[in-house]
Amino acid sequence: MDIPALSMALSQTKTLGDVGTAVLGKSLDLAREQGAEMAAMLDSAGMELSVNPAVGGNIDIRV
Repeated sequence: MDIPALSMALSQTKTLGDVGTAVLGKSLDLAREQGAEMAAMLDSAGMELSVNPAVGGNIDIRV
């Protein structure tokens, strides 16, 4: 059994696991940020309807 090669392989595996965890954490942070922005955007759209309830409620179609 080659002990130095085994040690290097275990070290690389640990490093790859740490990198994967860091990338996943960044991805989760980005998803949370985008979700918060989307919720804020939906809230602002609801506010527009409460201020101007007649705007966008009807569509005029002419044949």
